[in-house]
Amino acid sequence: MSDDTIIEKVSAQLDGKLPAPFELVDVEWSKLGGDQVLSVLIDKPDGITLQDTADLTEIISPELDKIVPDPFPSEYLLEVASPGAERPLKKAADFEAHIGDYIFVKLYQKVAGEKEFVGDLTAFDGEIVSLSYLDKTRQKTVDIAFSNIAKARTQVKL
Repeated sequence: MSDDTIIEKVSAQLDGKLPAPFELVDVEWSKLGGDQVLSVLIDKPDGITLQDTADLTEIISPELDKIVPDPFPSEYLLEVASPGAERPLKKAADFEAHIGDYIFVKLYQKVAGEKEFVGDLTAFDGEIVSLSYLDKTRQKTVDIAFSNIAKARTQVKL
């Protein structure tokens, strides 16, 4: 089964299953050394504690067992964690919630001659992401179609 299929099945199974105020941020399927790892990234407004990850593991693990047919290889590791300081932005609601934040965006197709931008998310209307970024010494603004975004995340500003 493909990595994307596993991610889709897990995301669908967990949708609406986490108690408030927890939010499912992202699901990742990766190889770490010789192990397959399913990372379920969760968040809540005041941040995640170690106890939160333990409690949510007790909710998430049985939900994964309900997925039919079983998409996982015989052995894998489940990691329930915070997305950290550089949180993935995937859904329209993620972009709306992070207007004013410093973000990284990678595109499918070039805009203004570039495929990657780092700057302040200044606006999002549901279809167009507006970003203010520094180009050498000048501040510029770029409008990017939401459908052209391959990957995005909040970025720590140094």
